[in-house]
Amino acid sequence: MPGRRYRPGMDDRARTALEHDLTVDITTTGARSGAPRRLEIWMLHIDGRFFITGTPGPRSWLANLRAHPALTVHLKQGVAAEVAGTAREVTDEPTRRLVLTHAAAEWYRGQAPVERLVAEAPMVELTFGV
Repeated sequence: MPGRRYRPGMDDRARTALEHDLTVDITTTGARSGAPRRLEIWMLHIDGRFFITGTPGPRSWLANLRAHPALTVHLKQGVAAEVAGTAREVTDEPTRRLVLTHAAAEWYRGQAPVERLVAEAPMVELTFGV
């Protein structure tokens, strides 16, 4: 993927936490309300890229990010930090398959067959500072 994945000048500890912390909070902007919405979610770091995915079905976080792609990732394990980012919905099959068959996504494969996940799972890729 072209471009930077990190905000220029980002603290090394925050960068390391982005790469290693599985459980984060994200704050999105409500699609209809415009109000901030914060939730705990898993973020996957795969081949230098960052993804949020889930099991098939509607997700408010995806609706919010479709309407307002900016979000804040709240790191809370390796370091307490807030990192601004942008989400882009992932719809191309090769990227979806790469993410959902990666070892980091093993839990999701236990919830639904891979082919269903590739076809239906909500998924965004996050970039930071781009």
